[in-house]
Amino acid sequence: MAGLSGSRERRVLGGLTVRGRAFVAAGVTAVVCAVVLGQETLAGAGVLAVALPLASLAVVHLGRFDVHLSRSAEPSHVSVGGTAVVRLALTTTGRVPGRTLLLDDRVPYALGARPRMVLRGVGRHWRGDVTYAVRSDLRGHYETGPLLARAEDAFGLVQVVRRFRRTTTVVVRPRTVPLPDVPLGGGSGASGDDRPRASATGSTEDVMVREYRRGDDLRRVHWRSTARTGELMVRREEQPWQAHTTVLLDNRARAHTGDGAASSLEHAVVAAASVCTHLARRGYAVALADAEGRVLARATPGAGAGGLLDTLAGIDAVDVAHLTAPASVTSADPGVTVAVLGRPRPGDDVVLERIARASSSALALRLDVDRWAAPSRVASALASPVTSPAAPPSDAALPAGSDPGSVGAPPSSGVPRHGWRTAVAGPADPLAEVWVRLGARWVPDLAAAGGAR
Repeated sequence: MAGLSGSRERRVLGGLTVRGRAFVAAGVTAVVCAVVLGQETLAGAGVLAVALPLASLAVVHLGRFDVHLSRSAEPSHVSVGGTAVVRLALTTTGRVPGRTLLLDDRVPYALGARPRMVLRGVGRHWRGDVTYAVRSDLRGHYETGPLLARAEDAFGLVQVVRRFRRTTTVVVRPRTVPLPDVPLGGGSGASGDDRPRASATGSTEDVMVREYRRGDDLRRVHWRSTARTGELMVRREEQPWQAHTTVLLDNRARAHTGDGAASSLEHAVVAAASVCTHLARRGYAVALADAEGRVLARATPGAGAGGLLDTLAGIDAVDVAHLTAPASVTSADPGVTVAVLGRPRPGDDVVLERIARASSSALALRLDVDRWAAPSRVASALASPVTSPAAPPSDAALPAGSDPGSVGAPPSSGVPRHGWRTAVAGPADPLAEVWVRLGARWVPDLAAAGGAR
């Protein structure tokens, strides 16, 4: 919410309107003509024409007209296609010229038409609220405002303008798709979906024992282990295990195609947002990273994915050629890595192999960028309800260059060379079904899926 806009935050402009200047010009001309022609009556009319706008200007300034504004957007964070309401709370002081207030608020083109409003019957110490709705089909961070307020006297000769500097931010988050629970794998023989819940509050598994050392509190003696080993053992309380995951979004411009909401990059953002929301809801600590290896945002368990979605709302394509392993993956406790990848590029296989080796589990949702289609197909695919996984397409139905083993092929024997579980998604593939395939399928080689282009 934007706070009260005080006198320090606005510029005051007051002066003659076009009509007022025309009156002055006509009056001066009449006076000059009257002097030249010796017409006293014409001179009186000219003086009246000049005096009327100047008197109106003096009255307006002596009236000490002022406007105060507070503005907000409710809600300030919406999903693509959602509606936010911008509220302008106005308070006037002093004498309002003409008792009519004209409002003009600036709004980005993506949020709709520029609102222009007329308030009548505005007087001294008047209070009122004005609202208008904004909506966007494109994610992003948008600024509404600043507001321009104008008032004219009853004759339309003098205008007072108030320009406010405060703006209101409306964050349009990417749309998310509910994802079903699938085994992600998290090392130590536990699935990523079960492990966070079991360790969220700690248990007896978190209690470890070690040999007694001089100075240890005797109240920490673990008698059962002492009896079993014959040595004095004490409890060593360990911090509960926490599930970590990194969501890697391939936002390289060279790895995607298309423009606007119909581009493969937007589909990748929707997929990353859906994965972040799903994992945060499951109790994971989530780190969001881009193709340059930068960790853009983090979400702690229980905090939700709001901050991650806000970051994804403003993410753009980057002009880099190669992927970079995020620092969250190369740390001591990398956890699960989920990558949303575009078209493979030369050299990606080396980075992906390094990420897979450092992760306890590595899953990749690769977009088959060459199959991208129109916006209507993208929208209908993402809006499809969660159903049982569709039958895999036949090899003949796949375009040349795609990997039939990546979509619905039977699990391969052994561990893939790069250690990735992979699923390929096209614009017509419901994201929930691709996520189910990702939890159940193994393919021989991520880099070979589609080949480097």
